[in-house]
Amino acid sequence: MSDTTVGAPHGMARRGFLAGAAAVTGTALTSTVSTGTARAAGARAESGADTGPLALTHVTVIDGSGAPPAPGMTVVVEGGRVTGLAPSAHIRLRPGTSTVDLTGKYLIPGLIEAHTHSDGPETVVPALYALAGVTTVREMRGQPVHHEWREKIRSGALLGPRWVVGSPIVDGTPSLWAADVGPTIEVRDAAEGRRAVRRVRREGADFVKVYSRLSREAYFAIADEARRQGIPHLGHCPDTVRIPEASACGHRSIEHLHALLLATSRHEKEIRRRLAAVRIDPGDPSSLSRYHSWFQQVHPLEWRAVQGYDRDRADALFRSLSADGTVVVPTLSVHHTLERPEDVPARAEERKYLPAWQVESWPDQLTALIGGRTPEQERQIRQIFAHRLRLVRELRDMGVRLAAGTDTGTGYLVPGFALHDELALLVSAGLTPAEALRAATRDAARTLGLPDVGTVARGQAADLLVLDADPLRDIRNTRRIHGVVVDGRWIPPEERHRLLTAVEEAAAHTPPPEEGATMTGCGCGGHP
Repeated sequence: MSDTTVGAPHGMARRGFLAGAAAVTGTALTSTVSTGTARAAGARAESGADTGPLALTHVTVIDGSGAPPAPGMTVVVEGGRVTGLAPSAHIRLRPGTSTVDLTGKYLIPGLIEAHTHSDGPETVVPALYALAGVTTVREMRGQPVHHEWREKIRSGALLGPRWVVGSPIVDGTPSLWAADVGPTIEVRDAAEGRRAVRRVRREGADFVKVYSRLSREAYFAIADEARRQGIPHLGHCPDTVRIPEASACGHRSIEHLHALLLATSRHEKEIRRRLAAVRIDPGDPSSLSRYHSWFQQVHPLEWRAVQGYDRDRADALFRSLSADGTVVVPTLSVHHTLERPEDVPARAEERKYLPAWQVESWPDQLTALIGGRTPEQERQIRQIFAHRLRLVRELRDMGVRLAAGTDTGTGYLVPGFALHDELALLVSAGLTPAEALRAATRDAARTLGLPDVGTVARGQAADLLVLDADPLRDIRNTRRIHGVVVDGRWIPPEERHRLLTAVEEAAAHTPPPEEGATMTGCGCGGHP
């Protein structure tokens, strides 16, 4: 087994287009978010029981279950849990309960980001998620720093979300990832695949992240060993494996829409033969260069797949995914960035929370990644993106569970804030605002195997988002954040503003990397 663990050491992470903010030396960002005082050292506590009860009163609750909105409600929080939920007119509060009047506001579960690649200073990235209302994330390429952040958040030393941390990417050889990125485990055969599963389980990964270039032999060995070891496997459906085969062997979630384009085409057999002939240069030291080459070779195959779209074939596939309980994470955000770059706004307010030098580098790096397209290729790629939106709508229609994820780590996607754009893209694909919200709350929680988050109910974790306007009327209202409850800790508007200002200042003092730009996101904008 070839284990390539590369990139700069913790505290000096190298940056690029498919990456987050650069690492910076400094103390952890702490918050003062205790209920009724301003002295807590972090947004989480080990037990969540170091503050008294908190009542959020006269609020409209959208609980994430699909039930109608419930106006005039009180939500009681204590010990990091929701301990009461009832009409404000009928509930009796214990003496000593702190109250926050939220008349005219809307309360939803904290949002869940199901596909992210987080990298950067702990003074910036973890807090950005929480302050943007994203209270849980699934890390799709785990590194030691993510485990460190998770422990600091649990202890109350750091403001941030719950973290579900995956393994390093487990790929075939040569991988699409060169030696300028984070950890990648390359496996050649079944034995190496099984060893990889046992290794990442020992290292504390919550799941095995499988990737595109795994051989059939290695993939099915990984799936079997993961079942034996009691650890989920998920990620890309490898080029060598048909989606129904992966679904039947327990592939928990399929990331992105590339494999679905292939599997819903009457040209699948032809495309698979051509896909097997795609080559990358194992001697190329640049992941950007490898992906540019990959995109150029596989976009014609995706176009061929779209031309051969077969609705009956798609319906049969989607019925099987629904029956198997296999989830699809569309990551429309990264598809949009790489396939509709002309629609990416030149400016966005939340980019001020990342280092200016990083944001300024994105246009040139995007050109390096996808440049050289002819006008005809651009036309085809725009139609491919439109077809992806159609697939999302049809997945919904056939009862396939969808979870919202962005592939944050890609340029132009700011941690936490990007998920709000993903919700809008899901609605543009045909989901209702309520369905999009469930993809980022209840359904995402089920996907991540977290039964105690994703809804507002007694006994659930108190991860909550309070909005100034109704998200069911306009999904863009999820951006109109009034306050956030992070593991039972209320962050009111003035405190949230102060913390975001601290993040902005930390980003402004983040020095550029000492070495060349790299990628940490999936880079998944162009392969089946």
